[in-house]
Amino acid sequence: MSKFCLALLCPPEIEEKLLDALLVHGGDEIFTSVPTFSHGTAHGRMDSVEQVIGRSRSVKVEIFVTEDEMARLLSALRASFAGTGLRFWAWPLAGEGEIE
Repeated sequence: MSKFCLALLCPPEIEEKLLDALLVHGGDEIFTSVPTFSHGTAHGRMDSVEQVIGRSRSVKVEIFVTEDEMARLLSALRASFAGTGLRFWAWPLAGEGEIE
């Protein structure tokens, strides 16, 4: 079964809630999170400093999922994170594994 890398981009203020949701709904998949900056964020979601510098602080999370797992996870996230500015995108994996 092919897998996808699902990337989630969220404002820092919902990071902990998102990570908790992924621990509950993400199955036993390992995922990563890193602080980052996003560009093109709607001005209404940016504070005054972010508006001047043209970027906003964000957290990017990546998790590997099957197509069915992605559909279930996105459904759960839509129910819990509506209106928070949580964004996502996904792409197929060419490969993945663990070096032992």
